[in-house]
Amino acid sequence: MTSTTVQVPMPTMPRRRRTPEDVLSAAPVTGNKRVLLAAPRGYCAGVDRAVIAVEKALEHYGPPVYVRKQIVHNLHVVSTLEAQGAVFVDETDEVPEGALVVFSAHGVSPAVVQSAEDRGLRTIDATCPLVTKVHREAQRFARDDFDILLIGHEGHEEVEGTAGEAPEHIQIVNGPEDVDKVQVRDPERLIWLSQTTLSVDETMLTVNLLKERFPTLQDPPSDDICYATSNRQAAIKKIAPESDLVIVVGSANSSNSVRLVEVALEYGAKNAHRVDFANEVDESWFEGVATIGISSGASVPENLVQDVLRLLAEYGYGDVEEVVTAQEDIIFSLPKEIRAALKAMGDPSQGRGGRGQLQDRGSLN
Repeated sequence: MTSTTVQVPMPTMPRRRRTPEDVLSAAPVTGNKRVLLAAPRGYCAGVDRAVIAVEKALEHYGPPVYVRKQIVHNLHVVSTLEAQGAVFVDETDEVPEGALVVFSAHGVSPAVVQSAEDRGLRTIDATCPLVTKVHREAQRFARDDFDILLIGHEGHEEVEGTAGEAPEHIQIVNGPEDVDKVQVRDPERLIWLSQTTLSVDETMLTVNLLKERFPTLQDPPSDDICYATSNRQAAIKKIAPESDLVIVVGSANSSNSVRLVEVALEYGAKNAHRVDFANEVDESWFEGVATIGISSGASVPENLVQDVLRLLAEYGYGDVEEVVTAQEDIIFSLPKEIRAALKAMGDPSQGRGGRGQLQDRGSLN
């Protein structure tokens, strides 16, 4: 049986860069060069919990540990765990019978859980607790016979997992362009839920358009867009108006990272780009640029941001000001399967995953 690993393109050596003098001669900079470093940024508690779950599984059970889909949407995290013995697969039928499989932070549908059970797989559910909350909302309102409008990106693992909780009750609404297509049985029994990593502004635009069609549309009991997504978007909104360039560290399949680039442009940044690694930064972006804003998606370890800051310093952007818009100290318990294993093996760790400081676990050690 063949498993499908995630291929991570890592150049063996960086391309030759133009020198700082070359860049300056192409377009002189007016004003002092500086960096506005957004905070919060990077790892959230749900991501840290999921990564620790895989690390602990490898430590206590030994490789291979199979993981359905990418544990979190970040190339560096995935490649680092692969090097430690994690094997990433697309579906549970690629996992040998009786083996150990971890469900990713994005969550899975009941059908995936059943498939794993049917194959006799041992499972660790690393679904982010905030995603689990949305699943429970979907279950609850389906039991009450509501139509549920799930705002999110069709095909995203999180959306597939949530929709799978009540497929006969849930319609996926990708965005404002889908509002006119929505059909419901009873407008009086209608509620919206959302993917946790969306743009706050775009989501509310979609909701407002839906409410124009269905004035009795109910809001979810609590915010579905997670605290980390909201906080990182708020931070980028703060630095974008002053930034000639914004660089977001994060992977292309990371919804919240992609949203940060969009939010930066919407809120006044003259230019914005997303990179996985510092060696993807194009020095031509610096031409005529005085102020650079930096942030990172919720699945990005801090060491990748520090790599970008070191590169910027080489080009004269050594003055770094951290712009703090919120403090985060949320910690989630590790999956119950991991906690039980730690206890049985006398592991002295506290069975928790999450962090309050940006430097913690930055190197994925």
